[in-house]
Amino acid sequence: MMTMMTMMAMLAWAALAQESVSYGEHRRQSYDLSVPQAAQPAPVVLFVHGGGWVLGDKKSGAGRKAAHFTAQGWAFATTGYRLVPEVTVEEQAADVAAAIADLIGRDDVDGRTLVLMGHSAGAHLAALVATDPRYLAAEGLGMDAVDGVVLLDGAGYDVPARMQSNGRGARLFARVFGDDRARQWALPPQAHVAAPNALRWLILPIADRSASNGQSKALGDGLRSAGNSVTIAAMEGETHSSINRGFGEPGDEATRLVDAMLADKKD
Repeated sequence: MMTMMTMMAMLAWAALAQESVSYGEHRRQSYDLSVPQAAQPAPVVLFVHGGGWVLGDKKSGAGRKAAHFTAQGWAFATTGYRLVPEVTVEEQAADVAAAIADLIGRDDVDGRTLVLMGHSAGAHLAALVATDPRYLAAEGLGMDAVDGVVLLDGAGYDVPARMQSNGRGARLFARVFGDDRARQWALPPQAHVAAPNALRWLILPIADRSASNGQSKALGDGLRSAGNSVTIAAMEGETHSSINRGFGEPGDEATRLVDAMLADKKD
C-alpha cells in the first residue's frame, strides 16, 4: 500500500521533472525547464544566474526555485549563457533574449506571461534585456515579451559609476566591460530607462550594500519616470549570496515579495 510520504515524493518528482532544452549550438546555450503537471500551458519564470559574467552555469543558484514555483502553477526555467571572455556582454544579453524566444514558443508554456528573474550579474543581464529593445528585437520580439522583472541584488545597473570606484569590483568591471567609454555607457540598464521597457519591476538589493542600494534606487527612479511599475525593497539581514540561496525557504522575505508580484499577475 502506498504511504502518504511515498505519494508526496512521487508528486514532487513529477512536478520537478526537468527537461534540458538547447536554444543554440554552444553547450552553455540551454535552459532547464520544469513545468507543473496540472497547469498547462503555464506562465513561466526564467532565471538568469550570476557569476560576475565570467563564472557560473544554469544550475547556479537554482536551488529551491523549481519546486517553489511549480507548486504555485508556474513553470520555471533556469538558463545558461556563454561567458566572458569567450564572448562579450552584448552576446550574453543576446543569449538571454534567445532563451526567452525559445521558451515562449513552447506549447507547454503560456508565452503571454514570462517573468525574467536574475541574480547579481544575471540581474544586470535581465535588466539590460528588459530595457534595451535591440536584444528582443533581434529575436523578432517586442518589449512586451517580458511581463515582469525580478532583480536579486544586482549592482551593475550603472557601469561607468562602478568603473570609477576602487577595489575588486572596479577591476572586475574593467575586465568585463573594457575601456571603451562609449561601450561602457551603452551597456548599463540605467542608460535605457526611457520607454519602452518591461512594465513591472521588483528590485531587491541588500540593505547594507551601498552600491547595490544606490544603483537599484537610480534604476527604479528612472523606470518610474518612464511610466513603469516599480517596487524597491532593501533586504535586511541578507547577504549577496543568501538572497539567492535562501529563495523558497519558509518565511523568506524575498520569496514573499516575488510571490505577491506573481499572484497579482495571475489574478
